[in-house]
Amino acid sequence: MTATRAPLASIIAQGRGEEPADMVLRGGRVFDLITGDLVETDVAICGDTIVGVFEPGYEGRRVIDVSGAVLVPGFIDTHLHIESSLVTPFEFDRCVTPRGITTAICDPHEIANVCGLAGIDYFLRASGETVMDIRVQLSSCVPSTHMETTGAKLSAADLAPLMDHPRVIGLAEFMNYPGVLGSDPGCLEKLEAFRGRHIDGHAPLLTGRDLNAYVAAGIRTEHEATSAAEAMEKLRKGMRVLIREGSVSKDLHALAPIITERHAPYICFCTDDRNPLDIAELGHLDHMIRTAIALGADPLAVYRAASLSAAEAFGLKDRGLIAPGKRADIVVLDSLESCRARMVLAGGVVADAAAFAARGTVAPVGRQSVKAPVVEARQFRSVSNHSETPVIGIMPGKIITEHRIETIVAEDGDKRPDPARDLMRIAVVERHGRNGHVAIGFVTGFGMQSGAIAATVCHDHHNIVAVGADYDDMALAVNRLSGIEGGFVVAERGRILAELALPVAGLMSLEPFEAVERQLHALRSAARSLGVTLEEPFLQLAFLALPVIPHLKITDHGLVDVDRFEVIG
Repeated sequence: MTATRAPLASIIAQGRGEEPADMVLRGGRVFDLITGDLVETDVAICGDTIVGVFEPGYEGRRVIDVSGAVLVPGFIDTHLHIESSLVTPFEFDRCVTPRGITTAICDPHEIANVCGLAGIDYFLRASGETVMDIRVQLSSCVPSTHMETTGAKLSAADLAPLMDHPRVIGLAEFMNYPGVLGSDPGCLEKLEAFRGRHIDGHAPLLTGRDLNAYVAAGIRTEHEATSAAEAMEKLRKGMRVLIREGSVSKDLHALAPIITERHAPYICFCTDDRNPLDIAELGHLDHMIRTAIALGADPLAVYRAASLSAAEAFGLKDRGLIAPGKRADIVVLDSLESCRARMVLAGGVVADAAAFAARGTVAPVGRQSVKAPVVEARQFRSVSNHSETPVIGIMPGKIITEHRIETIVAEDGDKRPDPARDLMRIAVVERHGRNGHVAIGFVTGFGMQSGAIAATVCHDHHNIVAVGADYDDMALAVNRLSGIEGGFVVAERGRILAELALPVAGLMSLEPFEAVERQLHALRSAARSLGVTLEEPFLQLAFLALPVIPHLKITDHGLVDVDRFEVIG
């Protein structure tokens, strides 16, 4: 939803000052991302387009006083999955647009893995109603690999009819990098179909000739760099690096040294992903911007990465600058360092309560999608006789995990969880009604002492994932998820301590983001009462089931050695 697109004659007349502009922002200083200067100037707007800047004396039908403020282009989140914000696109819009995020480039592969093209269509239709501009990348990995069970499968032929949709940018993150390097026929079919168009990447720790081959396949952008050295190799080889700071994956501190004026044209920011609790407590891209500046990054480099460089990287030539002819995406700030938005314009619309109330809506999809079998406590027993046991090792702040080997001796035919050693049972239960698989393993890093937590947010297949010290509590939590159409559950000693229902595909709430934030507080508190030490246990839990992130993961097929790209048990 933007202001009315004005006729060219009106744009020209208002730009020349021959007639009053539709809107004038008066008294502020524009941060010029070309020169780095702060320039006191009016900004004239016609419909959804900036028509005048760096010239005095514009008159407007509506004049807004922004005296003392700094004006910067709207921020662009270059990679996220709105579903992982746990709210609908409409609530996500209401949550983050007032913070200055005027464009979100999303990959709806979470909902696509549950309900296929219907999920992508939901996002395309919703994007036409939001105040922010939502652009869609077509999900390339549904499923992400052959080692998981999903609710849908999408081929190149399924995606091709959507590639020319006006809100589609290209092909979303190509997570199956082993499939690319091995010339898997299904991977090549998708890459060929989108050859010459934008293809987003996903290649954690890929280096050397393998990285050369991956980039040569036509993949242009990448958000998985976790060290400055990794990011610099990808930059040198022609990739745009998307620096990520999400609720789980936190790479900004490690990559801050590369945010320089020299590198900024090839660097962007993304969240991938943040939930309403973290957004409320810290912020979204605005948090990344002020953090980067506090870490010593040059403000010009930071604001270029947040807008102009992002627009250039994804071919959005109509935005990224406060300049004539650009989309009127403008953030009015107290200062560059604080990055606190006083007011936000998205396509010429002031992002206020009236604008959000005026939006249309789209009916949700993916209801009643949790079709898991009823599980019993005994199904979580481990009957292996081998004491040498693979264990998923969590690395706080990262979605990369360690592949540990621990000695766990069976007692009464079962290798049980051991809170004293921080060894918890982890299980994945297939929930799409396909096969009823239940896979089990061990994980360390939660600090849990009792009870269980479970979720249907489980990347990217979104089966049920549970971690627990007690099998009965694990069964209770898993079975409860079917009753609430998916979500998050915390259980202990036969009781549900906290829950959040996510009835839209088992991924998104139908409640306002403020209500979701309150429930997340309750869930986090309940998890801590079990001894959980992780700052964000639920999204961390979700990434333990993603078999394209090194090194050891688990799906409903079993434990996956990602380095060998095979199921090991």
